[in-house]
Amino acid sequence: MVDLHVHSTRSDGTFTPARLVEYAIEKRLSAFALTDHDTVDGLEEAISHAAELRLRSSGNPPVPEVIPGIELSSEYQGKDIHVVGLYIDWHNAGFQEYLRGFVVSRDIRNEKMCALLQEVGMDISYEKLREAFPDSVITRAHYARYMLAHGYIGSMAEAFERYVGDHCPCYVPREKVTPAQAVTLIREADGIPVLAHPILYHMSDARLDNLVSELKDAGLMGIEALYSTYHSCDERQICGLAKKYDLLLSGGSDFHGDNKPGLDLGTGYGQLIVPDEILENIRKAHRSLKAPPRS
Repeated sequence: MVDLHVHSTRSDGTFTPARLVEYAIEKRLSAFALTDHDTVDGLEEAISHAAELRLRSSGNPPVPEVIPGIELSSEYQGKDIHVVGLYIDWHNAGFQEYLRGFVVSRDIRNEKMCALLQEVGMDISYEKLREAFPDSVITRAHYARYMLAHGYIGSMAEAFERYVGDHCPCYVPREKVTPAQAVTLIREADGIPVLAHPILYHMSDARLDNLVSELKDAGLMGIEALYSTYHSCDERQICGLAKKYDLLLSGGSDFHGDNKPGLDLGTGYGQLIVPDEILENIRKAHRSLKAPPRS
């Protein structure tokens, strides 16, 4: 069993990259993809820790493969759309340059959001957030946790409902690429681009079909057909789109640790199973991408 959609403390998860490796061993996963939001900062730690454990354990217990990945934020017709990249070359110069630019725009956005929260009476700053959550990409989940810890709100949900949720008074939109640009960025980094959790976008069938068609033309290679919150009818719909557009199937829990209570690595809310065959097909496609052209 594998999990191809996982987050660490380097974005908005609560498990460090190293702890994720250890937890994946406990969950008996054969592989997992670390797909933090718009950052690859946790990959070296996870991959190195897995290699160290492999040497130490001599294969007993088996240490899962850590797949280098990312989840890129994008926008399409007013909706947030996420594109997961699997087996990316995270050292790729062009890809790193994009991520550096994204860090600058993210910092500016966070400064603006903190200023708005200060205006409504909260003693919060970007510096204080970074001190509270070192080595993390600061997301709205971090704002909510900080506000809860300091008594400004009574629950994580309240933060999103009153302050930092979409269209709330202290929300500042992120600078985003288009989904097609995200697909291109991942392809340029020798990765497999996968449309993440399409059911969550709450699009009409026709609109979702149009999005998948556009992204296929841009180089999309996969679609998340197995996901923690999907019902069987959702899986059938996405598998149908995969067949129509000749896309690889992918799947994952979208594990965030304590930030998504009740959702576990590998099994989601208890019913998720992503078989090894899914990953093997993705591996084959990735090998073909990197194979030299025949003369």
